[in-house]
Amino acid sequence: MKDLRAIDAIAFDLDGTLVDSAPDIRDALNAALGEAGLEGFELDTVRAWIGDGPDALIAHALCCHGFDADEAPHARLRKTFDAATLAAPLQSGRVFHGIAELVAGLARRLPMVVVTNKPTPLARAVLDAAGLLPFLSGVHGADAADQRKPAPFLLLAAAHRLGVAPARLLMVGDAPPDLLAARAAGCPAALAAWGYGGCAVADVLPGAWRLATPQQLLLTACESRAMRSQEMTSN
Repeated sequence: MKDLRAIDAIAFDLDGTLVDSAPDIRDALNAALGEAGLEGFELDTVRAWIGDGPDALIAHALCCHGFDADEAPHARLRKTFDAATLAAPLQSGRVFHGIAELVAGLARRLPMVVVTNKPTPLARAVLDAAGLLPFLSGVHGADAADQRKPAPFLLLAAAHRLGVAPARLLMVGDAPPDLLAARAAGCPAALAAWGYGGCAVADVLPGAWRLATPQQLLLTACESRAMRSQEMTSN
């Protein structure tokens, strides 16, 4: 995608796209595991599990501890995980470099939403702590298992709420579920190559539009606005 003239709104993934939240997710997971008397995991291990929401994250951890699905203390761990996240949503993590400038710059040009597999209350807490929430028109979290990307549900709901066609809603994410959800919803997509899952996306969708930096997307938006202004002047 060389310009954004055909785009009316942008949907961003959260973890690994807007924020480097892996340290906080690791801390919340390990707090939950520790309360249950289980050993925690290193950051690199947890980072590789991020993308499918906390239930899948906890399932990975329990599987590594040898629990079967029907005997796992999943609900208790999830309750502690949520509480730990809400208590310190972005204490150890950070907003990726250039994201604050990107969001502030785009806010003058296009409406933006977040579409994430993190449940909505947790997502809003992280975005608020990151200082990004005021720039967004909505936050669409996966509050039920069947809503999670790569299902198109959240993107279609976001497009409907924004009043735009899915084909004019750009999905920006760092992992295969983001781009696969966009394809299922009929949305264009861009890979945030600075995030967690860029290498995996190259295998799943080799032709994806790759954004090397947040600044590249902002520059594209600025150039597209200038081209659109020129077209309107010419007409």
